[in-house]
Amino acid sequence: MAGHSKWANIQHRKGRQDEKRGKIWTRIIREITVAARAGGGDLSVNPRLRLAVDRAKAANMPADRVKYNIDKATGGLDGVSYEEIRYEGYGIGGAALIVDTMTDNKVRTVAEVRHAFSKFGGNMGTEGSVSFQFKHCGQIIFAPGVSEDRVMEVALEAGADDVISDDDGAIEVITPVGEFEAVKNALVAAGLTPDDAEITMRAENPIELTGVEAARMQKLLDAIEDLDDVQDVYHNAEIDADSV
Repeated sequence: MAGHSKWANIQHRKGRQDEKRGKIWTRIIREITVAARAGGGDLSVNPRLRLAVDRAKAANMPADRVKYNIDKATGGLDGVSYEEIRYEGYGIGGAALIVDTMTDNKVRTVAEVRHAFSKFGGNMGTEGSVSFQFKHCGQIIFAPGVSEDRVMEVALEAGADDVISDDDGAIEVITPVGEFEAVKNALVAAGLTPDDAEITMRAENPIELTGVEAARMQKLLDAIEDLDDVQDVYHNAEIDADSV
């Protein structure tokens, strides 16, 4: 199955994340804390924590810092209690956005998210206003040049929903959330190491933005992503990297 070009967008996103490495660590620590408190500190029985630890490793977070935060979360030590809240809205050109936050003060968080939307040309929506445009799933991505036939053979056998060849040669493997780890592990065991793998909200109908609209959308995304309480931002905009 063919799909839109996502490789340039993924590399662009990674580059901007690298520029914000300190914030990435903060967000991962919050995720580790919430995952460990909810499901315990044993990685073998807590898939959400396993995924958070994988993200920590990918971000080059020291192992002792990861362990400290797991121990702190599961040891009942006094600390901040975080609440997970999702906001939805529209950006430039009708692009849909989902903003996942983790906060100890939801009044502050909603005010900051709403301000970012309005200041940079977006509009906050109500719950469910755009989420129907996204699919909650596992997404495993391979760089151009990897054998599509081999990826398809291994992934579908392991329980993937679909294997998509993008316009630029990158390959996406889409999995049910519950099968994500099994599919990823099967691919790695077969010698197929992905460039990116995560549980995500995947846009069903991407919107291509170029020129001024692309630049405005990137400013909106940067403003939202820079907020301390924001964990993840999902959107259906395919932003022309040459325009930003």
